[in-house]
Amino acid sequence: MWLHQGSLLARPLADCTAALLGEATGPRILMQLPIEHLDEDLWVFGYGSLIWRPGFDHLERRPARLIGAHRALCVFSHVHRGTPERPGLVLGLDLGGACRGVAYRVAAKERAAVIAYLRGREQVTSVYRETLRSVTLLAAPERRVSALVYMIDRRHVQYAGRLDLAQQLHLVRQGHGQSGQNRDYVLSTVQALESLGLYDRDLHLLAEKLRGGHEKAMA
Repeated sequence: MWLHQGSLLARPLADCTAALLGEATGPRILMQLPIEHLDEDLWVFGYGSLIWRPGFDHLERRPARLIGAHRALCVFSHVHRGTPERPGLVLGLDLGGACRGVAYRVAAKERAAVIAYLRGREQVTSVYRETLRSVTLLAAPERRVSALVYMIDRRHVQYAGRLDLAQQLHLVRQGHGQSGQNRDYVLSTVQALESLGLYDRDLHLLAEKLRGGHEKAMA
């Protein structure tokens, strides 16, 4: 079981597996917006792996800021960076604060295809809520746009809440899924943030621990 501030997360493995198979006892709501067929360019806000691996064509890439949510390692990964038996830990946007990231502008003709791609990538277990949020493009002159954003669903079985450094380190070190090692995910994200001139205290501290442990193992 995992403890996090504000509540007790005690989810048996059977419950996690049942949720992935669509057999969870609670209601499952797939949060999708009817936006794929609008005839206008689409903005997408990236705060984690979308910064360094968007995976879709885009017309613009701008530094951006979102108010009202913050980047956090708060999602147990059962597919991309872990398994239900040995979960990894990936990023979500959780309530409160602010987040710096990247906004991509997608051509209207590519809108439906990109949304379908993002749903296949981000919503494999429906852990995120698909939302439209106002983000500020930080390149001069600053302006605000409505962007597609994937927010964590706190009701989902894979919501990890706030874990301490030791718990994060354990999950990231053990995590390996369809997209590779969890360690590589964290280090690639930190490198991408640094390329934007950004410092995320929690992620950078975790990255230091991961690099230190890797260097000792290689010695």
